[in-house]
Amino acid sequence: DAIPSADQIRITTSLKSQRGSVWTKTKSIFEYWEVEVTFRVTGRGRIGADGLAIWFTEEQGLEGPVFGAADKWNGVGVFFDSFDNDGKKNNPGVIVVGNNGKLLYDHQNDGSTQALASCQRDFRNKPYPVRVKITYYQKTLTVLINNGFTPDKEDYEFCAKVEDMVLPSQGYFGISAATGGLADDHDVLSFLTFQLTEPGKEVPTPDAEIPQKDKEKYQEEFEHFQQELDKKKEEFQKEHPDVQGQPADDAFETVSDRELRQIFEGQNRIHLEIKQLNRQLDMILDEQRRYVSAVTDEIAKRGAAVPGQQGQVSQQEIETVVNNQEEVIRQVNEIRNSMSEALRLITGAQHPGAAAGVYETTQHFNDIKEHLHVVKRDIEHLVQRNMPSGEKTKCPDLPPFPSCLSTVHFFVFVAVQTVLFIGYIMYRSQQEAAAKKFF
Repeated sequence: DAIPSADQIRITTSLKSQRGSVWTKTKSIFEYWEVEVTFRVTGRGRIGADGLAIWFTEEQGLEGPVFGAADKWNGVGVFFDSFDNDGKKNNPGVIVVGNNGKLLYDHQNDGSTQALASCQRDFRNKPYPVRVKITYYQKTLTVLINNGFTPDKEDYEFCAKVEDMVLPSQGYFGISAATGGLADDHDVLSFLTFQLTEPGKEVPTPDAEIPQKDKEKYQEEFEHFQQELDKKKEEFQKEHPDVQGQPADDAFETVSDRELRQIFEGQNRIHLEIKQLNRQLDMILDEQRRYVSAVTDEIAKRGAAVPGQQGQVSQQEIETVVNNQEEVIRQVNEIRNSMSEALRLITGAQHPGAAAGVYETTQHFNDIKEHLHVVKRDIEHLVQRNMPSGEKTKCPDLPPFPSCLSTVHFFVFVAVQTVLFIGYIMYRSQQEAAAKKFF
């Protein structure tokens, strides 16, 4: 049931009980090898079936019950199983199964009794094609997978590894797929094969080029398939003249559209939070300026009341206090500028660096607290020096401030908001992960 086209091969269509496969026509003589496969598995259902398999076998398994290929193979199969037959909720998953040509594949248990290695990965309905790298080197089989969440082609993560695995010295590469009661589209975009050699070992001479007669035969087969495909397209258009394009797709939200909508919603929430934080920083800056003015006036009054002590001793201390206050104001201005820059980036639909922004803001708040402690210590020391020795030391009475948010309340408010925001993001992530099971 496989359908070839110019840019991909649809191993099976999203119809029930389909089987398809593609195999190399000549045997591979590589002792060690590596294959990179790019494919898509898409379907409208929450659950797909049955799955896709990548093969290296001694003989071609053109058709059979194991993901569209023959059973009792001699070699290895890497299965991308999307249907949970045993009900253990461990699918979709990647399973590595070896066979010496005598074993029957255990469908009812999803091959768990025969698996040499496995990992649980969701490869259905991804925004980008899924990439798999399978390496066989010095009797060790390694499977790496790119889940298709990013356009980075080299963003592989470890999936499975089988050591002391003996495979046939020569064999065929293939890829197959099958559907059952449920169905998915299984499309293969590329299948690249590489030969691996040990360092310092001479590379075997490549085989002669394909004979011209075989080239012409392959070209004729391709043109024949292309003509058949064009003929089916024309017949469909004649039978459905009122259908333009794919109107059925418009009735559903695609995976890319849904993820794009979620990204913009998250950026909008971050934008609102940053605007609120910017307003609060403006309030802190204004309050800090009033505080500096009040402290300066109070020190000037006490200095005028005790002119003998003010003349030489306290001038340097006053300058120290003023310098510290100016440093505090500078730090607050830096926070305001950094928040304005983050707000501009979010507005420009850039990728927000959430972790770095939170860390930098925390560092600024810590610097403010440290400078406030220094100011408080300097003021207490200055008051003690200016007060008579017999008079009890006490802090100067500040003029009444307008009723607004204090610094302590603001830090508590920011901490609570941060905890709630992180909790909300984790909650939304869990909800989205659970919701993806229904698409």
